[in-house]
Order: sequence, then C-alpha cells, then structure tokens
Amino acid sequence: MESTKARLTVFFEDPFWVAMYEREADGQYAVCKITFGPEPKDYEVYQFILDNWRALSFSPPVKAEMTEARRKNPKRLQREAQKAMQSTGVGTKAQQALQLQRELGKQTHKAKSKEQREAEAERQFALKQDKRKEKHRGH
Repeated sequence: MESTKARLTVFFEDPFWVAMYEREADGQYAVCKITFGPEPKDYEVYQFILDNWRALSFSPPVKAEMTEARRKNPKRLQREAQKAMQSTGVGTKAQQALQLQRELGKQTHKAKSKEQREAEAERQFALKQDKRKEKHRGH
C-alpha cells in the first residue's frame, strides 16, 4: 500500500512570506512554491490552498527515497515538530525540485522567444522582398 505525505511550510524570505507545499505520493516527490505578500494568517493560508488547489504549479516529480513506516514515540514527534518550526529554510530536496521546475520554465521560455524572433525575422524579410518587387514594377 502506497502512502501519501504532504507538508506545508510558511517562512519569511525577504521581502515576502513564502509557503512551500511538498507532497510525496507513489514514490514521487513534488514541490510548489507560493508567494504571499504580508504575513498570512493560518486561516488565510488554508483558504488559499482550498481555493487555488487546481492552479498550483508543482515541480516535475522526482523519485523519492522510501522510508519505513515505523511508529514513533509521541515525545520524539513533538520534538521533531518543534525543530521543524524553528528551521528557517527548506530541505535540499525541495530546492532541487524547484530548481528543476525553474530550468524547465526557462527552456520553454527560450524556445518560445526563439520562435517569435524567427517569425519576426521572416516577416521583415517578406516586407523587404515586397518592397524590392514594388520598386522594379515600373512607373
């Protein structure tokens, strides 16, 4: 049986408040970065996730390391939760997934820009050709 894990971390990344939504399902790990303006309240974050769930842009899935599902001591879980609340950054796995998403976006933008540039060059060439033909038509 496959398990699904999700984690939402909200932190301050100067000058904005940012949320990292990480999910791990079927051995695949994906992350989404959400930028807020001022510090969001808990209910605002929850409402944002509910309203914009389908519009969230997750990174391409990365193979997740499988961890054993062992039951942990409640005190240990509480200590780990406090440590996670005090940590200021996001795990390297999330950073790698976001970097992959940025690179894919950059590649698509680059291809789109190249296509537009070539189309504009072709249009300019056609205009020049028409102008040359017009000059040679006779008076």
